[in-house]
Amino acid sequence: MKIYISTDLEGISGITTFAQTRDRESVLYQQARHLLTAEVNAAVQGCLDGGATEIVVSDGHGGGFNFVPDELHPGATYVTGPGRPRPACGLDESFDAAMFVGYHAMNGTETGVLYHTQSSLGDNKYWYNGRESGEIAQSALICGHFDVPVVMVTGDDAACAEAREFLGEQIITVSVKEGYSRESCRMIPPARAHQLVQEGAAAALKVIDRCRPYKIDLPIRARLQLGSRELADKHGGRLSQRVDDRTFERTMESALEIYQF
Repeated sequence: MKIYISTDLEGISGITTFAQTRDRESVLYQQARHLLTAEVNAAVQGCLDGGATEIVVSDGHGGGFNFVPDELHPGATYVTGPGRPRPACGLDESFDAAMFVGYHAMNGTETGVLYHTQSSLGDNKYWYNGRESGEIAQSALICGHFDVPVVMVTGDDAACAEAREFLGEQIITVSVKEGYSRESCRMIPPARAHQLVQEGAAAALKVIDRCRPYKIDLPIRARLQLGSRELADKHGGRLSQRVDDRTFERTMESALEIYQF
């Protein structure tokens, strides 16, 4: 049984402010790396408990170099580092399921801890075939391209609710915090969160047959709205058409094109 785990940082227990996720030279960010690595290890152990025979974990936050290598669980292999040639490197049709660990809600979600979509500074909003979508849906579409279902999502309450909305009530969700505002929450302590994530990952392998890959009709009509005209000017309309001061549109033939826009 092959499992692919995609990770982010904002949805990890103990991560509450952008000061922990942006400045890679800060003490707070270095502490956050340890929190991330420990929660990833819990997911890996849960997969092994559930019968997984191969686990690949992708470091998905920022430039993709956030794990603490010498603390990683030996039961998996890890995709890390910037400059990857395509989304979800290491993922293909041979995987039985995918999991998202440490994810957050889409931009503008009122009680979503550290909510954003792609850029926490750019105020980006995305629509695919008319439906506003965040990073959970984006990642799920990449998995769906390879016919791989998502069986577990972890993060805050808002991220878990978003996951069920897009992927169905049959998936396993593990909430490690409840947001009060963008940078405040009521959190489960990391040690307890690790236990819940481990148990959730093991349980998720039992619902693989009930989960379906997330797909939408092709070609995909994509829309990107930025927070200001100035941000849109800097964006420049890569591979797309500008339709107003802040908005770009593009038609995509494949879900693999999502991160090009």
